Formats: sequence, C-alpha cells, structure tokens
Amino acid sequence: MEYVNLGKTGLKVSRICLGCMTYGDPNRGAHSWTLPEEQSRPLIRHAVELGINFFDTANTYSDGTSEEIVGRALKDFARREEIIVATKVYFPMRKGPNARSLSRKAIMTEIDASLTRLGMDYVDLYQIHRWDYTTPIEETLKALHDVIKSGRARYIGASSMFAWQFAKALYKADQYAWTRFVSMQNHYNLINREEEREMLPLCMNEGVGVIPWSPLARGRLTRDWDETTNRTETDEFGKTLYTSAVESDRKIVESVAEVANNRGVSRAQVALAWLLQNPVITAPIVGASKPHHLEDAVAAVSLKLTPEEINQLEQWYVPHPVVGFS
Repeated sequence: MEYVNLGKTGLKVSRICLGCMTYGDPNRGAHSWTLPEEQSRPLIRHAVELGINFFDTANTYSDGTSEEIVGRALKDFARREEIIVATKVYFPMRKGPNARSLSRKAIMTEIDASLTRLGMDYVDLYQIHRWDYTTPIEETLKALHDVIKSGRARYIGASSMFAWQFAKALYKADQYAWTRFVSMQNHYNLINREEEREMLPLCMNEGVGVIPWSPLARGRLTRDWDETTNRTETDEFGKTLYTSAVESDRKIVESVAEVANNRGVSRAQVALAWLLQNPVITAPIVGASKPHHLEDAVAAVSLKLTPEEINQLEQWYVPHPVVGFS
C-alpha cells in the first residue's frame, strides 16, 4: 500500500479509501443491499490487513448502523491512532424541520451522535455531505470551525457541489480565519468526468485532496454493460446516475474490458488505475462486498497504464449532465 498526504495537510492516508456505505443493517435506512454486521466485519478486517487506513462512512448510511458497525470493527481490528475515520453530515436522521441541514444546531447535534455511534472521541475528517441552500455558508463554516476547536474532529471536508460553491466556502474560511476544507469527495469515474471542467482544477490549485465516490460507477465499469446485481436493481439513487449517454458509456465499459484482458488483470484494477494516475486524485472511495474487491483495489495502486491505454479508455467520452448533487 502507498500512503500520501491528504491535500496540503500532514495527514497520511492510503491510496485506497474503504467506502463503508456497504456495511449496515439492510432492514434500516434506504439500502436493502447492505451487509449486516457479521458479514461486514471480515471485510473491514481484511482492509486493515491489506494496509488500508482510510475509512469513509456517513451518519445517514443505513440509519446510523454503518457508523456503529464500522466503529466496533475498527476498535477490534486496528489501533485508533493509525486509522483515518471520516464521516458526513447533512441528510436527515429524524423527522422535523431541522433534520436536513448544515445549521449550527444540526452540526452540533450530529457530530455528537456520530461519535456515540462510532464509539470514538473524535473523527479524523468531518465532511458536509452536500451544499445546504437554506443555511448561510458562514454559519456552517463557523460551526465546523468550533467542532475542530472542541477536538471532536481533526479536519473538515466537503462533498458534491458546484465549483463556485466550493470556491466561495474556501474564500469565506480564509476571510474569517476559520478552518478550511482539506478535501473534496465528488462524483468522478471513467463514465462521468464532468468534474474535470472546474472542480478538479480548483482542487489542484488550492491544494485540496480529492477522494472520489463511485469510482467504479456503481460497478458498471467492472462487468458487462447488461449484467446486473442486486444492488443495481434496488439502488434507486444509483439508477439516476448513468442513463444519459448509454451508447458512449457502453463503449467505455468495453474498452475497460479490452485493456484488462490484454493486461491479464481485472476490470476494476484498470478503472481504478486510471483514476490513481491523475495527480489530483488522493484516494478513490471503493466499496467492497467481497474480499476480491479489496484485493483488486489494492492491486490497482501499482498498476501503471500506458498513454495508449489511457487514450483507449478516454476516447469515447461525451459530455454528461452533472448528477449526484441531490
């Protein structure tokens, strides 16, 4: 495993981040395809054994049970001072007018609730899950700054928003000498590259770490286009992501398969290697429901694609609508 700094911080993170949306009670929350605790724990342990030290979850995943499962597993399988735990805030955890928010009230309530579920005194990276159009960004940033000052988080990050919004947040933090976002968790993969237009150049210029979600396009880049899984059939959010440019996307998926076949490696390794060779990318967030998913992700770190292979993978791309902000 390789380790790199997260943005301009001194925090060393593995080049692969384990996305923990996969782990949670399937009977709670919106994801019936998640793995219960007894199936999740061996995968989290295997990730630690492979050298992954970066784990990303969210308060809303499986109604909080993802945080609970991940927290218990990491307590048993890793030393707290050696692991990087990230979670997120914004989406509602209860009913009521203040449930979906990045207000001061919501942030102060949810950081404490996340720490309780994780069984930890602090998180390493506390991220806003989306942009809140109903709360001034100044209020959100000041609340996050106070979370940092209180010791309940070490760094703050952001996720899926327009580049102008992220630029405004960075400017406001600098203007008032508040804690700055150190990372951007955005939607980026071979079949949705819209972040290359503005967000990735902004992150490169500002020294912000990039930790893309859905780096394998909900698994589409790892199998034949028409092949389905239980998740693809039941993931309602995922169904909204890859429907606008089916023909070009199919050609990209076929190119991934061809490169993988020629190299004698898995398609997942090729798709992740393409991401990892982009100098702005810190660590793609990879979900894993089987041991070989983790092994493929780790193997991708050392797979170097040629310029000809990169061109083969990229040549079919066409502009896509921006999706994933909801």
